[in-house]
Amino acid sequence: MSRLARVLRAMTPLNIGATLAWIASGATPPAAAHDFRAGDIVIDHPYAVPSSPGSSNGAMYLRALRNTGDQADQLIGAHTPAAASVEIHQMQLDAQNVMRMRAVVALPIPAGSHVPVRHGGVWHLMLLNLKQPLKVGDRFPVTLRFARGGEKEVRVWVQQPRPATPPGTDRQNAHPAH
Repeated sequence: MSRLARVLRAMTPLNIGATLAWIASGATPPAAAHDFRAGDIVIDHPYAVPSSPGSSNGAMYLRALRNTGDQADQLIGAHTPAAASVEIHQMQLDAQNVMRMRAVVALPIPAGSHVPVRHGGVWHLMLLNLKQPLKVGDRFPVTLRFARGGEKEVRVWVQQPRPATPPGTDRQNAHPAH
């Protein structure tokens, strides 16, 4: 469902006039309740999945990073009190057609792009040496650092994921369970 459709669905008679004025103005839509902004980057729905029993690591995702600007940016780091460190990871097929995960120094976000950072996708943030296991319903802060957009603290919700999206694909309308 588009952001505009969500706004229209949530309208009440008390705010319909203000909403119609906003639409007529052509202004940038407001961020949804679980969206954040760092410069031109919209950080859409940060979430994590429950950590595996006995594992000291976890993973964090974003529905997408959207660059609304006309210049490229990069996610260059992150930190959280929930883990000792955070790494940006990319999944890639190697020469033997085996999927490999590797830490990278940056996640590129081209101008005007939509980069999914989803469970089962190409990108994720690895939470190393968790302070405690991640359980469904937990929430914790993560500070994301962008080359151009600066730093932004987001709230991450731990939730059970939907079935994984194969790496290299993007289910535009799919999203993790709420």
